[in-house]
Amino acid sequence: MAELHTGVGRQRAARPCPRPRRIATISVHTSPLHQPGTGDAGGMNVYILEVARRLADADVEVEIFTRATSGDLPPVVETAPGVHVRHVTSGPLEGLTKEELPGQLCAFTAGVLRAEASRPPGHYDLIHSHYWLSGQVGWLAKERWGVPLVHTAHTLAKVKNAQLAVGDRPEPKARVIGEEQVVAEADRLIANTTVEARDLIDRYDADPARVAVVEPGVDLDRFRPALGDRDRVVADARRRLGLPASGYVVAFVGRIQPLKAPDVLIRAVAALRERDPVLADEVTVVICGGPSGSGLDRPTALMELAATLGVADRIRFLPPQTGDDLPALYRAADLVAVPSYNESFGLVALEAQACGTPVVAAAVGGLVTAVRDQVSGVLIDGHDPADWARTLARLLPDRLRRAELARGAARHARNFSWHRTASGLLAVYGEAIAAHRDRLASELACGPAMSCSW
Repeated sequence: MAELHTGVGRQRAARPCPRPRRIATISVHTSPLHQPGTGDAGGMNVYILEVARRLADADVEVEIFTRATSGDLPPVVETAPGVHVRHVTSGPLEGLTKEELPGQLCAFTAGVLRAEASRPPGHYDLIHSHYWLSGQVGWLAKERWGVPLVHTAHTLAKVKNAQLAVGDRPEPKARVIGEEQVVAEADRLIANTTVEARDLIDRYDADPARVAVVEPGVDLDRFRPALGDRDRVVADARRRLGLPASGYVVAFVGRIQPLKAPDVLIRAVAALRERDPVLADEVTVVICGGPSGSGLDRPTALMELAATLGVADRIRFLPPQTGDDLPALYRAADLVAVPSYNESFGLVALEAQACGTPVVAAAVGGLVTAVRDQVSGVLIDGHDPADWARTLARLLPDRLRRAELARGAARHARNFSWHRTASGLLAVYGEAIAAHRDRLASELACGPAMSCSW
């Protein structure tokens, strides 16, 4: 396979890469203002907003285009100096699922083009689209504006369909085709990890020279090990969230849908009860999040599963947490579990480790990068509840081992930051702009009646 590039520190040999002044970020199906953990809001929302803020800190203005979903929303919201979220009306404000949005892409694109038309020519230097729906809009806008398109997929249909959870619906062929088109048209493709980069190249025939790996980050000021006595911090966090003061807490944080596999954790507790009933009765599993995607079909499925398996008394459900409550939940837990069937990266795993909490995760996708096996947590091959139960039975009673992993988790997380992510993206942006300008210069040199072969 061709060599992959990291994006961070990439420079053209001939001259320094130009720096964008203004970027149009496109996020059709979910707004960075939405609460992660509900609906379609998740790690991508966090990524877009955190990166925009760091780019603004570097004197790059960012305008985020997203679909309006409420009549109460103002047309434009300034979330930070230099970062504006523009709500584009396209279709009914409420009641549309992500799967229904392709029918509104024309209306959304018209709104984006109309907003740019009200600006002076050349207002945006570059487009960064997120998810394939946004890539379709970005593809048309880049042709109209004459600027490069950088695209981040966040998830890929072919990968999801190859690792489908039991009972989940496969991604439709229309999405696969749409992703293939965006991969072919984008000037640069941002992959969160080398695993995702290989998927783009091997499954989507992406040009390796246009694929750059730029890892996501974590807010190390918000997510950090609490200062002071660890036992006191845990006790305060549990009291704050209404969790048991004693015993073990294993937390799942994320959207409740088959892809994220919270059911694996519930089944693991049932398997643990058969294996070691005394230990199982000391474990509380916290499921923090809201139904999403195909999980909306049966929003009470996890409660029903816990009751059927006889472990309802060991499961606690919490809504998505905001502000300081999310770091408090990570600190309250002895372990954070990420049993997903696929993750392009796994920001929850990184946030938990930044708080000094070890992570037990499935060895899939970006999680093999987000979690350093046996150093910051434990990676498990597969989703067999018995394997997960064995891991919990080994780690939970071993306080010294968990303390060792906690230290490793905090160290590992410090390797990631949103400033580092923004720096890597700026390098790729500059390269895309420089290549775009070179291409335009070549076309002008050839003339309209000639064809360049170089």
